[in-house]
Amino acid sequence: MDIFALLMWPIKWVIEAILIGFHTLIVALGGDPATGLTWVLSIVGLVLVIRSAMIPLTVRQIVSSRKSLEIQPEIQRIQKKYKGKKDQFSREAMQRETMEAYRKAGTNPFASCLPLLIQMPIFLGLVQVLTDSNNRRPGVTADIGFLTEQRAVEFSESTLFGVVPLHQTMQGGFASGDVWVIITAIVLTAIMCATQFYTQLQIMTKNQTPAMKESPMYKQQRILLYIIPVFLLVSAWLFPLGTMFYWLVSNIYTLVQQLIIINKMPTPGSDAALAREARMARKRQRMGLPPVDGDEAAAETAVEIKTQRQQPKGKGTKSKREGRA
Repeated sequence: MDIFALLMWPIKWVIEAILIGFHTLIVALGGDPATGLTWVLSIVGLVLVIRSAMIPLTVRQIVSSRKSLEIQPEIQRIQKKYKGKKDQFSREAMQRETMEAYRKAGTNPFASCLPLLIQMPIFLGLVQVLTDSNNRRPGVTADIGFLTEQRAVEFSESTLFGVVPLHQTMQGGFASGDVWVIITAIVLTAIMCATQFYTQLQIMTKNQTPAMKESPMYKQQRILLYIIPVFLLVSAWLFPLGTMFYWLVSNIYTLVQQLIIINKMPTPGSDAALAREARMARKRQRMGLPPVDGDEAAAETAVEIKTQRQQPKGKGTKSKREGRA
C-alpha cells in the first residue's frame, strides 16, 4: 500500500460506512437495494452528514475572515513600510510582522481555506469509493460487512429510473450515444455550474465591504467566478454520474448555507449587513420598541444603497429625454 492509499484509507472507511449506513436504512424503509434511486438517496444522506459535520469549521472560517478583515489596515501599513525593499532582511521582517499581526488577532491567512482543504480529500475519497464500486471491487470496509463485493456489484449495475446507469460518464454517454445519460449529465452540469456561480456571486456582491471590493483579492475572485464553472464542465465530462450527484447536492447545500449566513451573519460593513440592520430597525418599529443607536443611520444607508443601484437607469432615461428634446 503506497503512502497516498494509506492516507486515504480512513477517509474511505468513514465514507463507505456512512454511504452503506444510509443504503441499509433506505432499504429497511422499503427501497430496492439495486436501484439507482436508492444509491442516489444514500449519496444525498452522505452529503448531509459530511457537510453538517463541517458546520463548526465553517463558523470558524467566518470568524477568522472577520478578524482578517479587522487587521487589514495593519497589514497594509506593514506592506507600505517595506514597499520597494527587496533585500532578504526586509522580506523576512515584513513576513515576521505580518504573522505577528495575525497572531495577535487570533487568526492566520490560511484559516479561510480550511473547509476547502478538508473537503477535497473527502471528495477524492468518494471518487475512489465509487470507482471501486463501478469496477465491482469491494471497499476497505468489506471485512465488516459494509461495502462488500455484492453491494459493489449492485451499485455498478444500478440505473436511475431504469435508463441512466450511475457508473456512466458524460464522455461515455456521448461515445455510446446514450441519450438519457447525455441529457442527465447535461442537466446535472448546468445546475452545478449555476449554483456555484450564484453562490460566489452572492458572496461578492452582498457580503463584502467597500474596502474588500477595492482589494486585489476581489479582482482575483471575479476571475475565479468565471473560471470555476469551466473547471466544473471539464470535471463533469470525466466523472461518473454518481459522483456528479454528490457534487450537485454539495453545491446546493453550500448555496443554502451561504444565503443563511448572508442573511443572519453578514460581514460587518457589507451591503448585506446594512440591509439586515435596516430590517431589524423596521422590526423593532413594528413591535413598538424604542430604536437603538444606529437604526436611523442604517435606514438612511439602506435607502442610499437602493437609490445608487437605481441611479444608472434614471440617468439613462434622463439622457434619452434630453436627446429627444
